[in-house]
Parts: sequence; C-alpha cells; structure tokens
Amino acid sequence: MTKHLRLAAMALLCLVATPASAERIKDLGNFAGIRTNQLVGYGIVVGLNGTGDDNLEYTIQSMKSAIARFGVVIPPNVKASLKNAAAVMITADLPPFAKPGQKIDVTVSAIGKAKSLRGGNLLLTPLVGADGEPYAMAQGSLAVGGLGVEGGDGSQVVVNVPSSGRIPDGATVERMVDTPFNTSPALMFNLREADFTTSKRVAEAINGTLGPGAASPLDAVSIQVSAPMDASQRISLVSIVENIEVRPADPVARVVVNSRTGTVVIGANVRVSAAAVSHGSMTVKITENPQVSQPGPFSRGQTAVVADSGIEVEQKGGNMFLFAPGVALDDIVKSVNALGASPGDLVAILEALKQAGALKAELIVI
Repeated sequence: MTKHLRLAAMALLCLVATPASAERIKDLGNFAGIRTNQLVGYGIVVGLNGTGDDNLEYTIQSMKSAIARFGVVIPPNVKASLKNAAAVMITADLPPFAKPGQKIDVTVSAIGKAKSLRGGNLLLTPLVGADGEPYAMAQGSLAVGGLGVEGGDGSQVVVNVPSSGRIPDGATVERMVDTPFNTSPALMFNLREADFTTSKRVAEAINGTLGPGAASPLDAVSIQVSAPMDASQRISLVSIVENIEVRPADPVARVVVNSRTGTVVIGANVRVSAAAVSHGSMTVKITENPQVSQPGPFSRGQTAVVADSGIEVEQKGGNMFLFAPGVALDDIVKSVNALGASPGDLVAILEALKQAGALKAELIVI
C-alpha cells in the first residue's frame, strides 16, 4: 500500500462514530511553533484637523527626523506647532506562516495629547518583533470609530475612543518567522488546559488512528507525535490528527464568583458534604421627622428646627437548610433558591461552606 493510500485510510478512520461528548483534538490545544507573534512600532500620524499633539517635544523631533529623510532640514531655532500631527504606537499580530507580501491589520493609538486621530494618515513605519528585528511595514489611512467634538466654551462630547483607530491590511509582511514545524523530528501538541487524563486519552486516540507508538504523552500538557520529514506528508498527518475526536476528562470542580456583579457559576462536579446553612436578614430603618419649635409670645427666643429621629430594627426569621453528604449541583441550586438568597447572600454562603470544609470544589473570586 502506498503512502497516499495509507493516509487516505487513516482519514476514513477519523469518520468513525464517537461519543456525543467527544471533541476534536484541534479544539483542545495546538501544535508547538504554530502561533502568532506580536509586533510593535512607533510612528507619526499626519493630516489631522487640529486635533494633534500641538507642541510636544518628542512629536516635533519625530517630524523633523521624518522630513530630514527627504533632504529638508528645519533650523533648530524654528518653533513648530504640530496640531495636525500626532505621535502614535502601532501594534499588530503576525499570524503563523505569514509570507512576505501578505497584508495584516494594524491598530494605531495616540500616546500624547492628540484628541482624535480621525482623518489621519500613518507615515511609513517599521514594525518590530520581540527580537528587535523588523517584520512588517505599516502605512495608510486610519479608520476611527470614535468621535470627539469640543465647543468654544470648553464643553465637549466624546463618543467611544477617537484617539485610537485601525488600518485594515495596513501593514505588509517583509520577513518570515522561523518555525520548527518543518524541521523538528517530531511534533509537539500542547493542551490548553493541563490534565493528565486528557493527555493520556489524546495519545491513545492518536495511536488508535495512526498506529501504536505514533504518539506518547510527556506530561499533563504535551503529547509528542512522530512525523515524517516530507512537508506534504507532515501537513496531511496534522490534518488527520486535528480531526480525531477525543472525550476529554471531566473538568475540575470549581465555583467562580464575580464579587462585583454577584454572578456565580457552579461547575457540574461540585459536591457539598454534610453541612447546615442558616440564612436570615436584618433590616434597619431610620426615619427623620424634624419638628419646628416656636418661642413664646414676647420672648426673646428664636424659631428652631428640632431633630426627631426614629429607628426601627426588623429581624426576619432565619431559615436553616441541611445539606446531606454528596449533594450535587442541582440540589445546591434548589436549596439556595429555597432560602431566597440574593447573589450577595449566595457568595457569603459559598465562602462559609468553603471555610467550613464542606464545599468540595475550588472557589475562585474575581
């Protein structure tokens, strides 16, 4: 059987029915080396309608440097006012396998006093990577979604963020990023979430499709996959591996609480051991009934306002609910609803259960 027929047979094996809870390997992680790279640059936006940096020193120096490239030298004693220009930072993501000549989007943000970049044009700017080498060149007209309007009396209206904008296809890739994908003797697949069970199941699924010894788990994140050196065969192999379906391990029991909004998310594997929860609330009402005190006739007294405060304390009857050992998610939700707990009360109950050692889950407060 030729290599092409073997690959075709492997592809057919990927179509075998799997459990409904299975997920594709490509949705669980990614291969090492196949990643985006961040680029950044410093540049000048010109053509603004009086909303630029005005007299910022570094903006003036940048403009003088840009003009000097064309043989124009501004005398040092000339004071420039650059209301139509702004110093900006440019950021972009270089996708994996990007080739010279391809276009990528860039984001442009003001770093000085510029009030708006609407209508501006970015001058040619190199974008460098973490190694300091240029990988793309950016230039073009900005698309700004924000709006800023200011009146003569100082009043102003700002919609969204006019000091930042994007240039679709605003940068041209000039250099490729080296990747070990085509040169490494084996491919490394990394899970997005560390789990020994999932790592083992992924390796077993790959071996079940490609044959014994094709993959081996290295730790809770990485699975090593043997790969041919031929580029086309390696791409076919990755395509097959990505579409193999695996049933990942059950997630860790976890309760996530947003203390600002009161949002509580309880995982399916959360359990509570035997515990009793008491829920009650106290309402304190303070009323003010000021009284007017009038002086007697022909007296030298003055009319005065006398404070008259009333305080009422209402203690509602507390409810107590008993959690049996091994209570599951549905029972927890029903019990909390029966108590009539508000989101704030629910957070307090969960924290108390955790401190008591009854909540068998990781409690995360964000």
